[in-house]
Amino acid sequence: MKILETVNKNKEQIIEDLRGLLKIDSTLVENPESTTSPFGEGIRESLDYVLSLGEKMGFKVRNIKNVAGHIEFGEGEEIVGILCHVDVVPAVGNWKYPPFSGTVEDNRIYARGAIDDKGPTIAALYALKVLKDLGFKPNKRIRLIIGTDEETNWRGIKEYFKNCEMPEVGFSPDADYPVIYGEKGIMSIDIIGKSTSGIKFQAGDRYNVVPDEARALISKDLEKDFSEYLEATGLKGKYGDELVVYGKAAHAMEPNLGLNALVKLCQFLYRFIDDPFIRFVNDNLSDSRFKCINLDFSDPEMKDLTVNVAFLKIGTGEDRLGINLRYPINWDKEIFLKEFGKIADSYGLEAKVRSDQTPHYIDKNDPLVKTLHQAYIEFTGDDKTPLLTIGGGTYARALKKGVAFGILFPGREELAHQVDEYLEIDDLILSTAIIAKAVYELGK
Repeated sequence: MKILETVNKNKEQIIEDLRGLLKIDSTLVENPESTTSPFGEGIRESLDYVLSLGEKMGFKVRNIKNVAGHIEFGEGEEIVGILCHVDVVPAVGNWKYPPFSGTVEDNRIYARGAIDDKGPTIAALYALKVLKDLGFKPNKRIRLIIGTDEETNWRGIKEYFKNCEMPEVGFSPDADYPVIYGEKGIMSIDIIGKSTSGIKFQAGDRYNVVPDEARALISKDLEKDFSEYLEATGLKGKYGDELVVYGKAAHAMEPNLGLNALVKLCQFLYRFIDDPFIRFVNDNLSDSRFKCINLDFSDPEMKDLTVNVAFLKIGTGEDRLGINLRYPINWDKEIFLKEFGKIADSYGLEAKVRSDQTPHYIDKNDPLVKTLHQAYIEFTGDDKTPLLTIGGGTYARALKKGVAFGILFPGREELAHQVDEYLEIDDLILSTAIIAKAVYELGK
């Protein structure tokens, strides 16, 4: 089948349709009173946009209560799922291009959601179109399933599976090539208590994002000390009504790719401010592996336990510190929680688990993994890059049998949740072909 040739015939339309989706600000806006847009107008518009494209291409579409939907290709008893999402994390920080412009420059498309996960969504949709145009008639139902709050609580995909069948197999193009066969567990913990220092501190708002800005309002004159701290560390910040430290946002699955402004500001303040939260962060969360408190852990396949110090709010209502762990298989969470709880208690604080998703794992020799891997190899010639496990959590773990598959190629910079997120246009086109080949093999 002339898959890549047919994809290239659709190239300009693929880019145009992706840019249209990227121009929609689909950051979560809680709107629980609404049945038409419970997660905000932008998310609803994005869902409608993709479903409308699928309908125009001649596919069956279904909207599930305006929080999820699917685009279906083929007939048969079995279902193959491709799970994507159209919501995005907030576009904070100083962007080179407006984050919802879909700017094209140097063969790249810049926008929040370009790689996570709107680019992959359009690639998967056009993979189905290309196969349809080539006359392929799958013996299974291929469903492109669209979720709408993957970056938060997965309510959309949960509602979807309350109303629709579970695919026998599937994949989520929301990670890396060649194939992700294992995903770490994801645990969010809140440390709560009472601050008595009188300061106001604000940093971060999402468990899955490294905070790139932290602000503190204090009564002491620390201008000279703060200036010296910035100079000594090379950090950027400013002193005025508030102390402000700037860092670099990153996905919580690998905190070391970012620069945590929250931690850095706490490391300055603990010398001058007697606050249990400030001291707790400084003493126990200065590295992303819990090594400073001897609670680190690593697994041969899934590698390190990691922690993202996600947000801290002091003096603005409820005092609360939020952290996000990505943990491998074979980690003893009960022992960890017991010891970590003791540490928090020694500061007069309490650690509470807010959510916990266990690790997701599929055998590397499973036919699903082998089929996807071969599709990748066919279009790249790369049979050397090893199969992967990651710290991220994709919709693959919502499936009975699913893995993450693309679309970030080996050697490409990881830009999910970061400023100036972009997608290489060549990668978008090649991924469309790879996904089409994978669907062809799975749908026969």
